[in-house]
Amino acid sequence: MRLWQLVVLAAFASAPARATARPTPTLDDLAVTIAPGAEETMDGGYRGAIHLVPQLPVRRYKQHLVWVTKAWVDIDTFFTGLDLPDPAPYRWRGIAMKFVRSVGKRTPSAWASSWTINYNVEGSLMTSAAGVRETLFHELFHLNDEQHGDWSGKTLATDYAAIVKKCGTKPACLAPYAPNDTKVRASGTYYAFQPNNGSGVHEYAAELAVRYWKEQREVTETHKLSHPAFKCGPPENARAWRALVGEFFGGHDAVPAC
Repeated sequence: MRLWQLVVLAAFASAPARATARPTPTLDDLAVTIAPGAEETMDGGYRGAIHLVPQLPVRRYKQHLVWVTKAWVDIDTFFTGLDLPDPAPYRWRGIAMKFVRSVGKRTPSAWASSWTINYNVEGSLMTSAAGVRETLFHELFHLNDEQHGDWSGKTLATDYAAIVKKCGTKPACLAPYAPNDTKVRASGTYYAFQPNNGSGVHEYAAELAVRYWKEQREVTETHKLSHPAFKCGPPENARAWRALVGEFFGGHDAVPAC
């Protein structure tokens, strides 16, 4: 075992224990691995150039390991409860995580490819358990989208392009189509429709997956939604929702019909 692995294990062991009714899965149980990322200067698109350095979730950053572990346990509980077909059309175990720190900037919070999620301990979204969990769910979708042969690019691109052509980056126009409420501080527009951010439809699809996860959990826990269902909005929403649920989530949709 390498020295940095021992450091991570020691940090996690020192985290406060919480009472639980049943044994809680560990990252090892979920086949999630932790490692330092690489030093690099990233082309961050609208964010500009970003200098990244390796940074394990230890010492002043050890809370991130607690949040990450809780997030993966919650994600595993969610997907286990979906009772997906075998083989499952969605992978959520066996993910590699690499941790970095951005120098002088707080973006991006994370990015993903090839079953690896890169996690920025200085990321602006990584400041709470809820923020970490939502970000990891978003990035997890990117990995599955990639595995499904760029599903979002092939399936959602036409409607996405029509929405962008109609609305540009105007938040008021985009609001009915935005799957999630995350916005870019620099532009004020929804992250799902931010220009110069790689393939926009990929981000739209990942935000749609986050919306699916949020709505399923809320309906399961409270038997109702506190807001209108996404699929009950414009026709583009209904088409995207139906396609996503069918492709990745075994057709499971606890949200009542419109």
